[in-house]
Amino acid sequence: QVQLVESGGGLVQPGGSLKLSCAASGRAFSIYDMGWFRQAPGKEREFVAVIASIGGSTIYADSVKGRFTISRDNAANTVYLQLNGLKPEDTAVYYCAAGFEPTAVAGDYHYWGQGTQVTVSS
Repeated sequence: QVQLVESGGGLVQPGGSLKLSCAASGRAFSIYDMGWFRQAPGKEREFVAVIASIGGSTIYADSVKGRFTISRDNAANTVYLQLNGLKPEDTAVYYCAAGFEPTAVAGDYHYWGQGTQVTVSS
């Protein structure tokens, strides 16, 4: 089992940047594929990005490609999401998740953090 804790959210102006972190407990972090999802008020949770446990390959949602970057530091048991060029439509609660397949499907993930709020507004 793994426990996930997100941090780094906040209020930022359009065009600004944030870096989200997701710290994992346990000693098996490196075996998990790690994903980021987000959920805006009144909307379903949507996929943002995933980084594979093996090889570190990444997949991004089209809406964030070229603006967001996912990375991981297995020694620190942490996965990151760098958010650049933020837009008001990026406003959401951002969740990290751990699973055994690098997919864009929320149901494929076994463990979830509590989320961190990102608000993009002038």
